[in-house]
Parts: sequence; structure tokens; C-alpha cells
Amino acid sequence: MRHPAWSYNAVLYEMNVRQLTPEGTLRAATERLAFLRELGIDAVWLMPVYPIGRVNRKGSLGSYYSIRDYCAVNPEMGTAADLDAFVAEAHRLGMKVLLDWVANHTARDARWIAEKPADWYERDAQGEPAVPWDWTDTAKLDYANRAVWQGQIDAMRYWLEEHAVDGFRCDMAMLVPIDFWREAVRQLRRTKPDLFMLAEAEELNLFEGGTFDACYAWQMHHLLNDVAQQKVRVTALRDYLRADRGRYPHSAMRLSFTSNHDENSWSDSEFARMGAAREAMAAFAFVAPRGLPLIYTGQEVGYDHSFAFFDRDPIPAERYAANAATAFYRRLIALKHASPALAAGERGAEMVEIRNNAEDCLLTFVRETAGNRVIAVMNLSPYAIHADYRTGIYAGTYTDAMTGLPYELRDRVEEEMAPWSWRILTGNG
Repeated sequence: MRHPAWSYNAVLYEMNVRQLTPEGTLRAATERLAFLRELGIDAVWLMPVYPIGRVNRKGSLGSYYSIRDYCAVNPEMGTAADLDAFVAEAHRLGMKVLLDWVANHTARDARWIAEKPADWYERDAQGEPAVPWDWTDTAKLDYANRAVWQGQIDAMRYWLEEHAVDGFRCDMAMLVPIDFWREAVRQLRRTKPDLFMLAEAEELNLFEGGTFDACYAWQMHHLLNDVAQQKVRVTALRDYLRADRGRYPHSAMRLSFTSNHDENSWSDSEFARMGAAREAMAAFAFVAPRGLPLIYTGQEVGYDHSFAFFDRDPIPAERYAANAATAFYRRLIALKHASPALAAGERGAEMVEIRNNAEDCLLTFVRETAGNRVIAVMNLSPYAIHADYRTGIYAGTYTDAMTGLPYELRDRVEEEMAPWSWRILTGNG
């Protein structure tokens, strides 16, 4: 499968419009785009910008994922013209825009409930739209009805044709039939051949027939949390990477991250979950095989906070300024952009391990394509270790990706490594 050309070495940014600025509007968010582009962001994924249901609303503002109207903009965030201005500015700066798409359910007072036939929804014993899981502010659509499929596709096409978005992040994609997604992508690519599709799921059938470009690497993310908390050792992460290599097509892209809206609001910030390991885990997310790295709202300025999900809880304006965290992510993004070996999908390189003496703590590996080599040496443990390994054919002079300084990698390396310390080297191979 060929993905959009911009996506292979891309870094995505998940934008929580409600919390990004004190205003919580699309107009205010548009003012942040230049900062994100200067950081190096390639595509902005907007959390849902649609009107939110009022029936069984959670908190004061409700869940972004309880959608009343698929073809409108939440007035709390602005107007359709504001969204158009946001997309136009992102495009002017060279960034793509992805919309969050929620296909499984609507709000309980959605337009479709009033306007569409009753069989567009699954029904409970009382004939009311069924509630999926415990999401009491939502109503479950019935995908046994092909009219629902076309209704969804037509609504998605609206955003491509009328608002020039570049693709979709598909919420809980595994909850609706894969055949629906195949048909949706088949039709939508007639409108936009370079459509980009990201699935919040990691089922193995997501890439059949070129349906999705990328899916979440949830299991890897949970392992990064567990390693940071020492619930498991690095051997568990290594075993996952080895097993994952053969699970998906070589072209599959995997979203890699240390935070997103779910993790941040329900499991706390990466500062709380990962502690002193957070930078090492972020660096790993940028060099992981097939990885498509994601930065979540606030991470770009090192904002240590778990956002309220259903209420306004914005980043204070004075806290949104370039700092050490910004510089850290800027260097990682520059590494991603400059390293063909780190491409996601079929253009990227697989991971080749370098054996070492502390494999329950230390990951040493290479990703290499013609003319480009990236070497990672990562002590993913809270222990100071004496590292000992042979580099063999990989010995030579490199550039340290985080400092820009030359680094001589010897054939035999012995060094003391502090807890959670790491080094990423780049060279021409």
C-alpha cells in the first residue's frame, strides 16, 4: 500500500481545542499553528469539533464523542468559517488536518435520531436507542443497515469536499464492521486520492485491502508505562517488538505515543505515569519500528497536568511558551524528518538488535536504509548499569541526534549508564 507522501516521516499532533487555549476556540487554536509548525509538526488531528449532545450530558460541556450533528461545528468552538480558516492556515504552513470521526454512535439527541428511520439505531427492549458499553450519553448505530453505512460515508465526504480536510482519525474503529471501513475508504478516495486514515484500534484486519494507513500501538504504549513503573522489564518490550514484526503488513504504520487524550485524562499525564522515564520513553516512540509519533496537547511545552475531560480546564496562557520540553521535541522531530530509516510503513527499516550484557535493562538496536543509519542505546530501567556490547560493522563516527556533536562509536563499548539514560546516533551508514 502506498500512503500519502507526507506521512512516511511525519509527526502528528493531537489538538484538544477545548483545553489548548484559555478561549477554547478554533480562532484561538489557529494562532497556535505557527508554533506547532516551527516545532516541526506535519499533521494536526483535531479532537471532535461537532456539536455535543445535551441528553445525559457528562460534566458541564459533555463528551466530545457524543455527537449531535456530523455536519456542523460546535458553536462553543466557533463556526464553520472558523474551521475553514484553521484548515487554510494549517495548509498555508504546510500541515495537514485530520478530523476525529466517531462512527459507532451518536448523541442521544442527535439529528439522526429525529430525522432518520428507527432502524438506523440498535434498540433496547423498550424500543429506545441502545447505549453502547456504559456511555450513557450516546446511542449505538446499527451497522446491519447499509443505509447507515452510506449516511456515514456521505457525512465524511462532506468534510473532504466542503472543508478540505486531509483525512480522519477513526474512534474505536474496531466497533464497526471492517467491511464498512473498506467501503468508506473506497468511496472517499474517489474524492481525495491521498486520503489519510488512522484507526484507534490494532486489529489485524485493519490493513486488508489498503483500508487504513495507520493504527494505534496500544500494546506497546501500555508496555512503555509498565516498564517505566517496573511492572515488567525491558525483556517484555523486546519480546513484543519481535512478535509484532510479523503481525501486520510491512506497509502498516503504528501510532506511537506517551500520551493522548484518553491516557492523559483517565490515567494521568506522562509525568505521573512514567516519571523520570518519560523522556526515554518519548525518544523510544520516535525510533520504534514502523512508528508514527504523536504529541498530545501540552506535551510540546512540558505541561504536567491531567485535563478534565468534560469541562473547561485550559493550559494557562503564560504556560504556553517554548521551553526545554519544546527543544526536546524539536530535536526528536528533526531526527524523524532527517532519517529515512525511521520512516513508518514500507519505506522504513526494521530493527536489528545489537546484543548486550544487560538485556533486562538495555535496548541496543539499529535501523538502517541505504545511506542512512540510526543507532539507539537506551537504558530503559531505574538502575545504573555497566553496559558492555560489540558494535561490529556499525562502529564508526556518528552524530548525536540530541546534541549535534560528533560521536565515535567503538567496536567494543563499555560504559556506565545512568538510570533512564539513552543515546541516539545518526550517520550515513
